[in-house]
Amino acid sequence: MRLKLPPKVIRIIRVLQENGFEAYAVGGCVRDMILGREPDDWDITTSARPQQVKKIFLRTVDTGLAHGTVTVLLGDDSFEVTTYRIDGAYEDHRHPSFVTFSGELAEDLRRRDFTINAMAYNREQGLVDLFGGMEDLQRKRIRCVGDARERFGEDALRILRAVRFSAQLGFFVEAGTEKALREMADSLAFVSAERIQTELTKLLLSSHPAYVLRLFDTGIAGVILPELDEEIQNSGYLEKAAVRLKKAPSQKAMRLAIFLYPLGEKKAAQTLRRLKFDNHTIDAARRLVRWHDYSIGENPAAVRRAAALMGEEIFPQALQMQKTYKDVSKAESLWREILEKGQCISKKSMRISGDDLISLGMKPGRAIGECLEELFLDVLENPEHNTKEYLLECAKRKLA
Repeated sequence: MRLKLPPKVIRIIRVLQENGFEAYAVGGCVRDMILGREPDDWDITTSARPQQVKKIFLRTVDTGLAHGTVTVLLGDDSFEVTTYRIDGAYEDHRHPSFVTFSGELAEDLRRRDFTINAMAYNREQGLVDLFGGMEDLQRKRIRCVGDARERFGEDALRILRAVRFSAQLGFFVEAGTEKALREMADSLAFVSAERIQTELTKLLLSSHPAYVLRLFDTGIAGVILPELDEEIQNSGYLEKAAVRLKKAPSQKAMRLAIFLYPLGEKKAAQTLRRLKFDNHTIDAARRLVRWHDYSIGENPAAVRRAAALMGEEIFPQALQMQKTYKDVSKAESLWREILEKGQCISKKSMRISGDDLISLGMKPGRAIGECLEELFLDVLENPEHNTKEYLLECAKRKLA
C-alpha cells in the first residue's frame, strides 16, 4: 500500500533514517490516510532517543522528554516525534508510572489503544500492521489491541474514546471490547473533567452524534453524566434527542443545548461548569436551553420581538435548534427579510441614544432608560419609526 505523506513528514523520517534510526508515521494519521481523510496532525515514532532527536534537528521543543516526546519545528509547522516505548504500570487508570524506551516498533505499537490506531507507515517498509488494524478498518470495527480489559485498565479514558471513535467513523465496537467497556465503565470516575469534556465534545460534533445514546446503554453516562442519566431515563427524551442531534448543525453550544435540554437552564449550566467548559460555551448553551420552547411567532413584529429578547447572537441559533423538531420556515423567511432591510432589533441599532435625551434636557438616571425602552418597543412594532427625527419628537412629547 502506498500512502501520501506530507513533504515535511517525509523529510523528518528521511533525516532520522540517514542518521541510522528507524522512523514511521504512526497512529491516527495513518488510519485517516487509509480512510481518505485529512489527518488533523502527524505523529512520528522512532528508535532514536529524545536527546538524539534533539541533536539531529535544529529547532525542537521539549514536549515530554520523560515519555520520549520531542516536538520538531519545521518552518511554521510542528511534529511530535516519540521514541519507541514500553509503558510501565498504570497506577491511576490514566498514566504509566514510568516508561522504558525500546528499539522495537512492535513493542511501541503493542501498547496502543485500538488496532486502527496501531499501524505505522514509511515509504520504504510500507504499512506495518501487526494487530489487524486494516481488517478492522474494512469491517468498520473498533477493537482493542490485545486484551480489552488490560487496555481499559491502563487508561480508563479509552472507554469513552471507543464510543467517540465509533461516532466519528461510523464504526461499531467489537463484542469483546464492548463487554470490557461495559464492565469497566465505573473506572471513568478516575478521569479528569477536562478529558471527559474533550471526548464528549468530539462525540457530539461528530458525523454520527446519535451515537451518544451508547453512553447510556453501556453505563458510561451514569458515571460521567449522572444528573442527565437519571433525568433522561425518566423523561423518555433520549430517542428524540438522537434524531434532533443528527439534524442540528455541528455547533458545540447548540448540540450541547439539545443534549442537556431535559436538565433545564440552571442545571445544564451547572453540568457544563462541572465538566470545565469555557464560559462562552456555557452561556450560549444555557441561553439556548432557556429559549428551546419559546414560540417565535409568524409575523414580522413577533420575530423582531423574539430576536430582541434572545439577542442577535442567540436568535439565529435558536431558530436552527427549533428547526430540528418543528417547522420554523415562516420565521426563518421573516428573519432574512428583517436582516436584508436592516431593521432595528436592539437598542444599539436605534437612531437615538441616551446622550440625545440628555441634550433635550432629560436628567441622567432611570427616566432615560425607561424612555429608551418605550421608544425601542415602538420601533420593534413599527420599524419605519426608527429615524432620529421621529424618535426625538416622541421624546420631546414625553419630556413635556
